[in-house]
Amino acid sequence: MNMIISNNSSVPIYEQIINNIKKDILENTLKENEVLPSVRNLSKDLKISFLTVKKAYDELERQGFIKTVQGKGSFVLPRNSELVREEQLKDIERHIEEIVKISRIAEIEKADIIDLLNSFFEED
Repeated sequence: MNMIISNNSSVPIYEQIINNIKKDILENTLKENEVLPSVRNLSKDLKISFLTVKKAYDELERQGFIKTVQGKGSFVLPRNSELVREEQLKDIERHIEEIVKISRIAEIEKADIIDLLNSFFEED
């Protein structure tokens, strides 16, 4: 697994791990039933605390992305289409928030943004 963690980011390291793994699951880079690196191995590879990786894995399990089996490891759960859709909607919302923020700074009207959005949908 290729994971990039930034110590300079405002996003906590455990959240960066969560985001990386969720992205790989949603993009099907990590497939159903695929085993994740052990908490100990990933913490060694990333040169971070065991507890940080454990916190990320626990949260991924709580969110329904992975399942940890004592003595066997952590595995990617089957893709739940509702869960995938919800994650994609959250991602779209983050982008829309950024668009609104930029448009307010640039004093671009809502109607112009809607026209632009409609033009992207019409391209298909």
